[in-house]
Amino acid sequence: MTPMTRILFLVAAAALGACSAMIPPSPGGAGRAALTAAPSGAGGGTATATATATATAAGPAGSAGASCASAPRRGVDVKSLPPMRVAGAQVEVPRSLRVSESNALMPNADIVWRGDPFGDRYRQVGAIFEQAIAQAGQKLHGKVPVVVHVRVCRFHALSERARYTTGGTHAIRFVLTLTNRDTGAVVVPAHLVKTRLRGYGGARALAAEHAGLTQKLRITRHLAAVLRQEMTGIAMAPIAEPELAGVPADG
Repeated sequence: MTPMTRILFLVAAAALGACSAMIPPSPGGAGRAALTAAPSGAGGGTATATATATATAAGPAGSAGASCASAPRRGVDVKSLPPMRVAGAQVEVPRSLRVSESNALMPNADIVWRGDPFGDRYRQVGAIFEQAIAQAGQKLHGKVPVVVHVRVCRFHALSERARYTTGGTHAIRFVLTLTNRDTGAVVVPAHLVKTRLRGYGGARALAAEHAGLTQKLRITRHLAAVLRQEMTGIAMAPIAEPELAGVPADG
């Protein structure tokens, strides 16, 4: 290679390196789990879920663009809600959320979940939301087909230690947006939803488990009730658990 050829080669390599440095990162970031579910039938029956480890592009206006920190906290404006039915779902569980497998009473993390075998907690949490959306849709038969967009911010259930001693609280936060499936228009703008559910401990936790009232079942149907309230404006009624009649309190 002559000196002139070597100089030209080095100049070209430097130019290529500069171009590569200017390529912007992928819109969603490669570390985010994206899950989607499309309930079948006009009434929004059982959801058929698909999951992928790659990031999705930003969702509808006010959905994926609204972070957990920036989404407003507001109640549902009942007067403005059209009669809806669930026509689809998009659930996002960002990989930036911290997961803990610690057996402390209150692990310091965004995701604490032990109601499934050890595995990908992001996907497991996403699947719970997908099922809750499908359950919520079973009782909604309005004319407006909506896609339910959820971005999970916090999913803090109980560790084994808390479940078999003191009990505690299942604390869940998510950003919710509803869009018209046919037009893409925002039906309910993005807003932060916070909900809490008593998590049983001690003898009551064991009795609930034996009766089939697992953490997953209780949290899923609680989230379904919360989502129905957000989509209808009708206050959710307490969920009866007759299986635990006569069982002593936690501890």
